[in-house]
Amino acid sequence: QVQLVESGGGLVQAGGSLRVSCAASGLTFSAYAMGWFRQAPGKEREFVAGIRGGGFTNYAESVKGRFTISRDNVKNTVYLQMNSLEPEDTAVYYCAASSVIGDTSYDYNYKYWGQGTQVTVSS
Repeated sequence: QVQLVESGGGLVQAGGSLRVSCAASGLTFSAYAMGWFRQAPGKEREFVAGIRGGGFTNYAESVKGRFTISRDNVKNTVYLQMNSLEPEDTAVYYCAASSVIGDTSYDYNYKYWGQGTQVTVSS
């Protein structure tokens, strides 16, 4: 059974940093593209960052230069390092896994989703 478990969320002041993690099990991790999405109250879920099995990355313009996605195919874990956090980054952050090769920014390419971890950035 596939399971994605996010961790590392919390409260941080604006300008601070936080790293969230997503541990995957029940799948051949290296064969999957992984993505991070986020959803704030009253807003649509949006793409944040994606990484293919080979390490190629893609970022939303709003986080480019501030966030870094990475993966450890031995630990079956994907990370999102968030720097220079802003209140607008406040959201529940979800990781997802896709076995379909293609654009990592498209929701429909992802089959498996985690439960999310809350990130709150105070001003």
